[in-house]
Amino acid sequence: MNSAKAKKRAGRILIFILKILVAVIMFSPIIWVFSGGFKNLTEFTTSSDIIPKNVTLENFNYIFFHSNYYLYVRNTVLLMAGTTLGTLISSSFVAYPLARMEFPGKNLIFSLIVGTMMIPGIALIIPQYIMFGKIGWLDSLLPMIIPSFFAYPYNVFLFRQFFRSIPKELDEAATIDGCSRLGVFFKVLVPLSKSTFTTIGVLSSVFWWNELTQPVFYINSDKWRTLTIALMTTFMYTSGNAFVINWPSIMAASSLMILPPMLLYLFGSRFLVEGIKTSGLKG
Repeated sequence: MNSAKAKKRAGRILIFILKILVAVIMFSPIIWVFSGGFKNLTEFTTSSDIIPKNVTLENFNYIFFHSNYYLYVRNTVLLMAGTTLGTLISSSFVAYPLARMEFPGKNLIFSLIVGTMMIPGIALIIPQYIMFGKIGWLDSLLPMIIPSFFAYPYNVFLFRQFFRSIPKELDEAATIDGCSRLGVFFKVLVPLSKSTFTTIGVLSSVFWWNELTQPVFYINSDKWRTLTIALMTTFMYTSGNAFVINWPSIMAASSLMILPPMLLYLFGSRFLVEGIKTSGLKG
């Protein structure tokens, strides 16, 4: 009996050690980024030590007081908030009739929506760029925020699957009490779908916080530059006839950029896991 308990305890300890090793391996790039932000350029290029020999705050001082960091944060937050709000509203509205109502062609419409997920997003960049250029939206956040109000297929799929898992008797009870279709949506489905709204909100927020491809295509001026573009263009200086990349400043800015998604995930992780699990309960 004692031997079995000892083996079970040894197995738990071994699993715990393996988890720690995996965590260290997974977090080592993040630790390296945070460490690089506290080094000067000379030490960064000559030493690979994780712990800086001469800790300096000059990189953070440059970011906060000698660059347009706050402007880039504002633009990124506006982009993230606008697109997340747009996709939550539009995707849930599109998914509602597909999940709770009966009308001709419903399954065909849903199949076409899901089918568009097979179209690579990068394939639409050029025609969208030409279209937005003709209506004067280039060099702004509008080419990224406005399309989010027309629903994203994957988010429609998640909402529909979750809405279908809610008993329709609740809709009937609300209708008997005098609720309209919109009343059923806002008073019944939305309160019961907090996990799905949180899941899609977190995924959308993290995606647009880190998005680089579309801002690079649509934004030209510093006025609307986001953090991802700033990491590519801002932290450089001229040395003779060459551009020198200020890697420690990039590491400092990257460490600051990593924090919001990490905190967002930590606060929303319970709803995130629950939303992904429950969104596929009923087909």
